[in-house]
Amino acid sequence: METIKIGIIDDHQIVRHALRELIEKMGRFKVSHEFEHGDAFLEALPLSDAPELYLLDYSMPHKNGIDVLRALEEREDDSKMLLLTQHFDEDIINDAYHFGARGFLHKNCTAQELRNAIDTVVNVGYYNITDILRRVRNFDPKQKNSKKPVLSDREMHFLTLVCDEREFTYEQMADLMHVSVKSVESYRTALFERYQIKSKVGLVLFSFRNKLTPPFLEESEKGGVRS
Repeated sequence: METIKIGIIDDHQIVRHALRELIEKMGRFKVSHEFEHGDAFLEALPLSDAPELYLLDYSMPHKNGIDVLRALEEREDDSKMLLLTQHFDEDIINDAYHFGARGFLHKNCTAQELRNAIDTVVNVGYYNITDILRRVRNFDPKQKNSKKPVLSDREMHFLTLVCDEREFTYEQMADLMHVSVKSVESYRTALFERYQIKSKVGLVLFSFRNKLTPPFLEESEKGGVRS
């Protein structure tokens, strides 16, 4: 079985050491890179042998986890980041997903939870997004009282595929919608510009807040998927 490389970004050496020992006891994981703070990580990019996943501490000096995610977005770097935090605060969660986090893990988690999170992010793309989204229900006051967005049938179909747990690529979405990849990209661009969205995770949050697609539809609104 292929070894999965993991990176750790944490300002505490003892934490990095403990995580490395725990991860490497799992068998198929190897800690290939360690960084003592966000600046050290960002300065090292791009890495020639980059890990498949990074465990990113939220609370660090100079740049916290959100600052690192923001910097990666600005560089258009799609490194997979699993945020480690002791604070499941709605502000942190909202900002982290906005800037591309792949999931959250509490620092008091068990070894099995850590393994499940790593496996899920590597194989599926995101970890615990449905549970975390429930935490940010009605979080954004600007969205809370606003009218429901109006999307075209094609945009709605695209958004439904984006929120599908099967994690379709844009090429797969194009096949399912019977359109070109360029058309799919145009739907994405239109939604990004109209609703000030910056990432695929942002699209999922947008759908959740406005109850637009499965699995976020209100029970009374569930029905056929528009196409």
